[in-house]
Amino acid sequence: MTKDLIIVFVKNAVPGRVKTRLAKSIGDQAAFEVYESLVNLTKDTLVRLKHDKQVYFSETLESRGWKGFEKHVQEGSDLGERMHKGFQKGFQDGYQRIILIGSDLPDINAKLIKKALEALNQNTLVFGPAHDGGYYLIGMSELQSQVFKNKAWSTSTLLESTLQELDNKNITYGLLETLNDIDTFEDLKKSSFYKSNNILRQKIEQHYGEDH
Repeated sequence: MTKDLIIVFVKNAVPGRVKTRLAKSIGDQAAFEVYESLVNLTKDTLVRLKHDKQVYFSETLESRGWKGFEKHVQEGSDLGERMHKGFQKGFQDGYQRIILIGSDLPDINAKLIKKALEALNQNTLVFGPAHDGGYYLIGMSELQSQVFKNKAWSTSTLLESTLQELDNKNITYGLLETLNDIDTFEDLKKSSFYKSNNILRQKIEQHYGEDH
């Protein structure tokens, strides 16, 4: 056991139940394939790190894949409660620095994770801001339960309101670079992940058109 823990939240990949906003533009199957590609990218990035790692599935445990990851199922009525329980268990298990990410960030890399962990040497929390006003990464050096309670999830003011609350309580935090996760077809087309993935790009453009 290391003193650091990396948690990744993933959805059980089922066409029609992942990347639903993206699916409105390119269809359920294509959105499913995009999500699968992003999950594999996340997995390949994290598997090379020596820190302890846990994967939390949205509904049921998956027996295949995620070698080297401790597996769990998310518990809670909303995203905040599910993340809170993940951090809570991690600190109860004795970890000193915990990072939690989703599985749909095309720019995830080992350097980013290491930078987040380093920020927790001087701060209680660290966030990776997303262009849509949320965050793609959250890390803690001690449990801060209020971060997960009474928040407007999936809104453009999520991170702003969270940071304001922390400022009011003089709780220290660090910020990483602002990145874009993939929620819409416009997000996808702008990403280097999409531009460099020739097989995925050709498959989607063949069926839906480059300017769809």
